[in-house]
Amino acid sequence: MTNKAKDVAHLLLEHEAVILNPNEPFTWASGIQSPIYCDNRQLISVPSARREVAEALATLIRTHFPDVTVVAGTATAGIPHAAWVSEILDLPMIYIRGEAKDHGRKTQVEGKLAKEDKVVIIEDLISTGGSVLDAVKAVQDDCQVLGAVAIFTYGMSRAAANFKEAGVAYHCVTDFPTLLEVAAAEERLSTEEIEAVEAWHQDFTK
Repeated sequence: MTNKAKDVAHLLLEHEAVILNPNEPFTWASGIQSPIYCDNRQLISVPSARREVAEALATLIRTHFPDVTVVAGTATAGIPHAAWVSEILDLPMIYIRGEAKDHGRKTQVEGKLAKEDKVVIIEDLISTGGSVLDAVKAVQDDCQVLGAVAIFTYGMSRAAANFKEAGVAYHCVTDFPTLLEVAAAEERLSTEEIEAVEAWHQDFTK
């Protein structure tokens, strides 16, 4: 990965947006026991870190989706990052709810969107890709979706397969191997702990 990927991995570890703890695994909502927990919402409280992450996301969009006309955030974790990135790129922003409201205008998409728009969706984390692809489905009849960008990915093979099947391109600022490389270089974990986390990841991402 690039130096920027390593810089952002450092920020995620430094501000506990990603926590590694192989000795006391976390229990995910799915019930999976994991030595890693990702909570990128922690970044919103650190102006310098969130600016660097927003710049990195904006760079991904400029590089891979230069024709973008609208930046979209997934609710709720992608919304603040989409706001900062849209400001950097000087583009309109929308956000996409998990489902349509059951009151008022009963909308699922908040903000203005036109048929000719070319949208890039921002998510904080990609695991299986399900939430991003649900957001794509919510708007793809109303505009052209160019693809998605995210801060971090576990690198699951299922995610790659899901995006490929949906025909959606995606790019992430940093990933699990880079994070582990940075954690090892900064001696945040012992050699044995790094090996344990790596073994879990290899099994988890099959």
